[in-house]
Amino acid sequence: MSRMSWPFVAGNFPLITRTEGLYLYDDSGRKILDAAGGAVVSNIGHGRGRVAEAMAAAASETSYVVPPFQTPSRLALVDTLDQNWLPSSLTRAHFSSGGTEANEAAMKLALQYQQAIGEHQRVKLVGRSISYHGTTLATASISGHPGRKRGLESALPDYVSVPAPYPLRAPEGLNLDSIGQYYLDQMRDVLMAEGADTIAGFIAEPITGSSGGAIVPPDDYWPKVRSLCDELGIILILDEVMTGFGRTGLDFGYQHWPIEPDILVSGKGLAGGYAPLGGVFTNERVGSAIESAGYQVMFNTFGAHPSACAAAVEVLTIMREEELVERAATQGAYLHNQLSLAFSDHPFVAEVRGRGLLAAIEVVADRSTLDRFPQERSVSNQIVAEGLDRGVFYYFGGTGEVRDVVCLGPAFTATNSEIDQMVDVLVQSVAAAVGN
Repeated sequence: MSRMSWPFVAGNFPLITRTEGLYLYDDSGRKILDAAGGAVVSNIGHGRGRVAEAMAAAASETSYVVPPFQTPSRLALVDTLDQNWLPSSLTRAHFSSGGTEANEAAMKLALQYQQAIGEHQRVKLVGRSISYHGTTLATASISGHPGRKRGLESALPDYVSVPAPYPLRAPEGLNLDSIGQYYLDQMRDVLMAEGADTIAGFIAEPITGSSGGAIVPPDDYWPKVRSLCDELGIILILDEVMTGFGRTGLDFGYQHWPIEPDILVSGKGLAGGYAPLGGVFTNERVGSAIESAGYQVMFNTFGAHPSACAAAVEVLTIMREEELVERAATQGAYLHNQLSLAFSDHPFVAEVRGRGLLAAIEVVADRSTLDRFPQERSVSNQIVAEGLDRGVFYYFGGTGEVRDVVCLGPAFTATNSEIDQMVDVLVQSVAAAVGN
């Protein structure tokens, strides 16, 4: 037995020895249905041999090459993204080892851009009250996720925060037609009080991920935010680490609205869990300004690793060949329908929400009042544990402000019968944790 402790903080976690399709297999041979896609990462499913073969080939040819040197797999990834995935407006790419690094790079780019164009007073970045952008001090600080800041408060930079849309718990008296404007007005008020001409960039998830449990904003919210950022000269950063590359039934989450970001951040689905990889993509206006100013855009040592790029090319190619984005839309519709049938009248489930194959339920002590269970009950942890006991893994969600959220984000290859099992076991798990 090793003296070394992994994870750093001990817990009762299974030993997974093999993965295939939507399934995890532990050291006893037990089969676990992965309803979460890991951490909402897996899009093409586990065990795709051609991805492993592409990674092995890249590793044998160029095991490590320092960025920004070119390699065949790096060039192939850029070509794949340009030709098949990214909008024509995004012409500059930066690669990292994952979503946290990518978000921090995006934040730096927004600041560098403003300095490059002479807006030297624009030194602030703005996040949202319900959000998650990463684990570094900067990304953790700008995130609206108190639980992941515990013990770090003294070292965290102070970022401006605006309210995130949360239609379920919007102030009384608002209807669907007014909720978007309400949150926009809240944002404008904060920016004006802070000094709009001091704001460099605004970072947010188009659909709030696990921190809020797949919260979809009102349809008018994002067009109005885009207009507000344009009006005030603020760079719009969209964090698509969780929602990007087909997860919500479109290539990117922002495409549910008629907008485009100034900076787009990706991770998770970019390489589908086969390798650590994040990406940052921006338009020529931002890229050329930073370049003309002579600023360095620092690479990460393992960013754009040749094997990771090769994995991403194969994952993205498989997604197009098998029309998996379209499948995420159709199977997502089936998942939401089954969840709604199971929980529409459930006394302890306030809402089923999400888009595509990003879905969540919010569990409450009283559906009529939306009163929450005490935080110390750790209801979402209980539900996830009950699900795992029954052979299905769900993803934890919530921040404290938003809590008792259980998320689903399976691979896009999920069948109707697998989705049925996810929903059936979730019903059982909720009942075991809080009652019928």
